[in-house]
Amino acid sequence: MTTTAIKKKVLLVEDDPNLGMLLQEYLRHKNFEVELKRDGVEGLFAFRKNGYDIILLDVMMPKKDGFTVAEEIRKEDKDVPIIFLTAKSLKEDKIKGLTLGADDYITKPFSMEILELKMNAILRRTEKHEVQVALDEYRAGDCVLDYKNHKLHVKGQEIKLTTKENELLRLFFEKKNQILERELALKHVWQDDSYFTARSMDVFISKIRKYIKDDERLQILNIHGQGYKLVENEAVA
Repeated sequence: MTTTAIKKKVLLVEDDPNLGMLLQEYLRHKNFEVELKRDGVEGLFAFRKNGYDIILLDVMMPKKDGFTVAEEIRKEDKDVPIIFLTAKSLKEDKIKGLTLGADDYITKPFSMEILELKMNAILRRTEKHEVQVALDEYRAGDCVLDYKNHKLHVKGQEIKLTTKENELLRLFFEKKNQILERELALKHVWQDDSYFTARSMDVFISKIRKYIKDDERLQILNIHGQGYKLVENEAVA
């Protein structure tokens, strides 16, 4: 079963209305979900209210400049990618922006195609490190993964897992209702993302689907061009 790819959420904070609208429309056309804010105060409020995959910040803005906004964001979130979009081209400004924790610093005028490529590169790089510290036990639907002992419990049935099955299930349980990217799974479980390794992982995915088939609350979806998603449905009363 396939479904459409989930759009990455972008917070764009830009006080130039023309550039802001152009960027918003371009990135939407490229399958991003974009929220546009006109000044630093609005941008910071949006960041605190909603979750974003990446943030694009103008530097010279009313109410709060981009450097101040980035500094406040970094106090609350050390990981969300930030790219500065600015007319300030001095080396000192670029150093300041990167020192504040920005992932890139792009001077105006710039190519929207280059911006998109940089955004995708940063998102790929940050997503590679999304594996958490392992727990002894994970739960999803009516299944319990005994990660420590390599066992899966499905409605009273105990299934002994191989090391790779155990690691793959751990990733699915950690990221339930989120996309598990193929590259992340291949690098984490196999330390390799070659074509032949990817075919091997498909075999493991098929086995895991069979393990959880008796749990009506769980299903693994193929996310075209990205990976997989373990979907956990609500329990039926």
